[in-house]
Parts: sequence; C-alpha cells; structure tokens
Amino acid sequence: QLQLVESGGGLVQPGGSLRLSCAASGAALEYYAIGWFRQAPGKEREGVSRITRSGGTTDYADSVKGRFTISRDNAKNTVYLQMNSLKPEDTALYYCAAGRVYNSIWDKYDHRGQGTQVTVSS
Repeated sequence: QLQLVESGGGLVQPGGSLRLSCAASGAALEYYAIGWFRQAPGKEREGVSRITRSGGTTDYADSVKGRFTISRDNAKNTVYLQMNSLKPEDTALYYCAAGRVYNSIWDKYDHRGQGTQVTVSS
C-alpha cells in the first residue's frame, strides 16, 4: 500500500522560499502521477501543481505560475515542490496525492498524505 509523507513546511517571511517533499513508501512512486494541493482555513482545497509519472509534463495553478516548481526523483521515491517568492496568501496546509491518472481533481487521486503546514508571515 502506497503511503505518502509530506515535509518541509514551516514559517517563512514574504518573499522567502521553501521546498516541500513528498516521500513515498510501500510502492514505487514512478507508477503514479502526483499532485500537490493546498487548503487554507475557511477556503476550499485547490490544486497547486501536478506532474506526470515520467516528470515530462507539469501543470500549475495560475496563482503560483512562475514561483513554484514541481519535480520528482523516482530513484528516491520523492516528489518536490520548490516554492519561491512566497506570499501571505500561500499560507495553507499542503498535501501531496498520488494517482494512476494525471489529473487535477483531488477525489481522483488514490493516495494522499497528511499534509505539511506552510505559513507566510512577517
């Protein structure tokens, strides 16, 4: 059974950077597309970014384009989300999710992590 664990969250000042990691165990991550999602208090969950199994195709929400970069290292069974130029509105609980189909819908992913908190504040 694939299990996902996110890490790398924390408190950062506006304009700062963080790199989130999504580490997998129990199965090879190379067979899964990965999505990053986030949910802020009082707001709906939204898709942030996604990446195909090979890493050849990626996609980003308009709100993070040019600031966030998704990547994967299948040999390390890990997917990353590099977040630069962070803004207070990026504050949220960030989740990674794995699925057989490359898509942007949370409910279509088969496996999800517990999340890592990102807080952007001065």
